[in-house]
Amino acid sequence: MKKLFVLVVTLVCVLLVSCSDNGKKRLRFVTGGESGTYYAFGSVIAQHVSNNTDVQVVGLAGNGSQSNVLALADGMAELGFCQSDVMDYAYHGKNIFAEQGKISGFSVLAALYQEQVQIVTVNSNIRSISDLRGKTVSIGAAGSGVYFNAIDILNAYGMTEQDITPTYQSFGDSAIALKDGKIDAAFIVAGAPTTAVTDLATAQNVSLLSIEPLQMEALLKTAPYYSPATIDKKAYGLKEDVKTLAVAAVILVRNDVPEDDVFSICSDIFDNAPLLGEAHAKYKELSLEYGASITTVPYHPGAAKYFQARGITVKSQVPAN
Repeated sequence: MKKLFVLVVTLVCVLLVSCSDNGKKRLRFVTGGESGTYYAFGSVIAQHVSNNTDVQVVGLAGNGSQSNVLALADGMAELGFCQSDVMDYAYHGKNIFAEQGKISGFSVLAALYQEQVQIVTVNSNIRSISDLRGKTVSIGAAGSGVYFNAIDILNAYGMTEQDITPTYQSFGDSAIALKDGKIDAAFIVAGAPTTAVTDLATAQNVSLLSIEPLQMEALLKTAPYYSPATIDKKAYGLKEDVKTLAVAAVILVRNDVPEDDVFSICSDIFDNAPLLGEAHAKYKELSLEYGASITTVPYHPGAAKYFQARGITVKSQVPAN
């Protein structure tokens, strides 16, 4: 009887996940923390797709790229935001996924925009990344994508984790700790402007540190998943533009999501982007070319079909129909 009860509860949960009240298919989209760009933009995408297609997408708060990949692997979500470097780690079973090995069962829906490495401080005495030595610095959750980005950059400046006093905090918690004077700087990897940093800038004089040319060149050679990026000074009311690195913000999708659903989601995101800049600023950064730019992980057949219809061929998990 107990086993029967568990089975019935499980079936009910599956039905609740797969169907919405209006009969549409329901896909869970795990995004990011509530103070980050993943959550804000992901929620807008989910709402627009749900209102304008036959697919209902439910935006959920998430705990970052690694957690989102695991949620897909465990069947706790069908869609998820992920940094392109963490996506690569998971697909090839390296760095944070080295112990558990390759994660299978997911593919790319699209790359959306650049996520800049933002090194934030409110300490006027910190003018260079070199000045972080001996300081208290938030470097993201242990084992997160932000963590590895921070370690890469510290290494380029001849430092390791032992050369700072590290803390392991989310975007929102880092901003609060900066405001309260508990840390000297924080690494935040997200599309600028980022809510956590914008909110901090309303209360404090915020500075972002640039990566200098020598270190930039070294990082681009040793970590090809990075690309150079510029954060416009207007993003946070800074005195000058910030030179930094970026990874791609990618939407991943489970391979077992129907091809037609993925095609519909891609169509809604990219075909309507020119009209939706007021809904979220990130829509203005979308392009078909960037969306189809991922080469290290295959695209879902539904995404491949969409891009093929727009004249762009991408590597697919299996041939699109």
